[in-house]
Amino acid sequence: MHRPLVRRAAVVLALLATATTLAAQQFPTNATHGKRPTRLVIRNATIVDGNGTPARGPVDIVVEGNMITDIVALDAVATGRGQGRRPAGDVNIDATGKFVLPGLINAHAHLQSQRSGHSLDGYEYNLKLWLANGITSVREVGSESDTGIVNIRERSAKGDIVAPRVFAYPMLGGRAKTPAEVRARVQYLKKLGVDGIKTTGIERDLMVALEDEAHKLGLPIAHHVGVEETNAWDDIELGTRSIEHWYGIPDAAIIDKRQHFPSDYNYADETDRFRWAGRLWREADPKLLDSVLTMMVKKNVHWVPTMDIYEASRDLQRAQNQPWFKDYLHPSLAWYFKPDPANHGSYFLGWSSTDEVYWKENYRIWMSALRDFERKGGVIGCGDDAGFIYQMYGYGLIREMELHAEAGFHPTKIIQHCTGNNAKILGVEDKLGRVRAGWLADLIVVDGNPLEDIKVLYAGGTTGLKNGKEIRTNGSEWVIKDGIPYSGPQLLREVKAIVDKAKAAEKK
Repeated sequence: MHRPLVRRAAVVLALLATATTLAAQQFPTNATHGKRPTRLVIRNATIVDGNGTPARGPVDIVVEGNMITDIVALDAVATGRGQGRRPAGDVNIDATGKFVLPGLINAHAHLQSQRSGHSLDGYEYNLKLWLANGITSVREVGSESDTGIVNIRERSAKGDIVAPRVFAYPMLGGRAKTPAEVRARVQYLKKLGVDGIKTTGIERDLMVALEDEAHKLGLPIAHHVGVEETNAWDDIELGTRSIEHWYGIPDAAIIDKRQHFPSDYNYADETDRFRWAGRLWREADPKLLDSVLTMMVKKNVHWVPTMDIYEASRDLQRAQNQPWFKDYLHPSLAWYFKPDPANHGSYFLGWSSTDEVYWKENYRIWMSALRDFERKGGVIGCGDDAGFIYQMYGYGLIREMELHAEAGFHPTKIIQHCTGNNAKILGVEDKLGRVRAGWLADLIVVDGNPLEDIKVLYAGGTTGLKNGKEIRTNGSEWVIKDGIPYSGPQLLREVKAIVDKAKAAEKK
């Protein structure tokens, strides 16, 4: 083992040992699922903040109402003598041996009540899976209804439903066909009270109108670039807040401006679309790509790569056999995942090992570009785009974090991507994405060390070995959103009940 890793492990063990000592002063967990206490104290926690700094602890974290009001560093010796200052609380969560992170933020999420006409039994399945995986905020980038997502946002803010906080970024939509119609649509969405707008597949004159009107009204733009007139150079020029996925970035670095499609290519054919997307990064000129990334950083164009949503393209069998499918995959979502040219992303008819090889190379270049982007000072976010291509809500974001690790990012930076960086992309970095006094109380209490193994963040946890014995971690044992504690295991039980009911109805 490398000496830095040994030292890091020793520091973490020391933190946990200190927390164990402090636990001698008992504060048993007495939080109630779904009920906000007046004054909650998370005891003996080890913090991993959303600013990329190392773990620290033990601390007591004080939450009053929906705010973090104090973080008290603990002295093991003084506390053991009964001399240490321990804040009072009417409700406690014992975090001894646990890690506390800011609530995860999913910067590319879709709220779905059905998949191509097959019901998901409302939004509860979506919402509780997100929370169970430690996601306390989502940027919803195109749902079934503009007014519907705003309504969910307001109900979540009031605490009327069990849900993450929501940032509404509805689609511009294809109904706007002229610059004037685009401006009218932006004005309508502003009056509706949305937080931003997502666009895709847009002609340049319409994009110019969109960006101009949105900037006037204070609405940021998230751009899912397709094979279209625009690419990252347009986002740089016009002031896009974030590029979603990755299309548009390598395209902008192709010397002759267009990928070399075969003569029979059809973008509307899902298999064609994804097969040739797997050949795109290799066509980018390295020097020109460097210029694109440099200018994205200079103009504050952020990047939400959603690597998880394309992973089936490089390893289809892995994607089709994820362990949480057994208990938590809703039958309507399972139906949507089956290869079907009519369903977006369900394109795996005739998918070959050759296609997977191209995609593996695609990922290698893509990940290298991400590393270069951050080294230049770029802001990388985290989103999962779940509900498509074998990715389930919540679980997809944790897998996205694993892929950030594969790309070469340190675990503290990966957590920052999914917390502090996402808060910056949303323009709320002064109140979300940190474990810090004065910030909103969106927190997760994790059973296991995410700096050692990101898998401990999956809802339901993961298996490991300790002293030669198999152990099971519990994922996010407590998910605290807006000061309201939710039991992670209880949320999973409720999701399973929804799935079991749907399976039973399917058999009738």
